[in-house]
Amino acid sequence: MKRSMFHNHLGFEDHKHPNHVYKLKKTLYFLLSHQYERGNVDKTLFIKKVDSDVILVQIYMDDILFGSSNAKLCEDFVKAMQGEFEMSMMGELLFFLGLQMKQSKKGIFVCQSKYCNDILKKFEMEACKAAGYKGVDEAGPEVDQTKYRGLIGSLIYLTASRPDIMFDICLCARF
Repeated sequence: MKRSMFHNHLGFEDHKHPNHVYKLKKTLYFLLSHQYERGNVDKTLFIKKVDSDVILVQIYMDDILFGSSNAKLCEDFVKAMQGEFEMSMMGELLFFLGLQMKQSKKGIFVCQSKYCNDILKKFEMEACKAAGYKGVDEAGPEVDQTKYRGLIGSLIYLTASRPDIMFDICLCARF
């Protein structure tokens, strides 16, 4: 690593030791040093298996989401993290990236009804009624392309949890 990479970044330059590069104390290094493995697809997902149990840790910006098949693994994770970092517990996960989470003894239910309602409000479509596809209406009113692209982008994000609407959204995206 070349020192010049950090030259203009405040906080990285030590005038007493100008040729030293410091390893940052980050959650990533902490997890890897505690036998967590990085996910193959999502590099912000960390997994640790202990006997027949597993703990999953998802890092997103300055948030950490975690869950386990064993409550003791969660307790141990919290103790270890709070011993190493300044961390506050926010409680049970209710919303994350447009997803609503409902946890029960039967499992975790994930939905996007709030996200859908927010889309309807944002694009002023709350009073719209469902209709079948009737083809392109050449004589209809001019469409605001920026607003239309925003709507399609919002709907494409929705397909992450609703693959059943993928074909319809992609059809709309063509226009």
